Amino acid sequence: MKLHTSLFFVLGMTVLLPSYAGDVKDIKEERAEARYDAAKDAAKYKYEVAKENCKNLSGHEKDTCIKDAQAAYVGSKSQAKADEKSSKAQAEADEKRMKANYKAAKERCERLSGSGKDACESEVKMMYHQ
Repeated sequence: MKLHTSLFFVLGMTVLLPSYAGDVKDIKEERAEARYDAAKDAAKYKYEVAKENCKNLSGHEKDTCIKDAQAAYVGSKSQAKADEKSSKAQAEADEKRMKANYKAAKERCERLSGSGKDACESEVKMMYHQ
């Protein structure tokens, strides 16, 4: 009776989890893009504030202040883009690792038979959101 209840739980979760989990890679990429957009906005805001602070200066000091503000802005934007690319690459690596682990786990179920094999395969699908 206990195995019967566990099997229904596993099968139920197998049906529900994929719709809940979504595509992990897409979620991570969307987050990376959102962080990039936020970092770009923050860099632009800091640049505008720095330029505003330069208005009180004159001559060479003003020119230097503006160049420093521009350099900080370009640096911040570049770092944000690098972080976004890194996050997307990590999401892709995570997806490939998850697929490989899923295949390996599924292969381990092959040595079983009957309801044990079915339960194993259901658990693997649930674990890897397949």
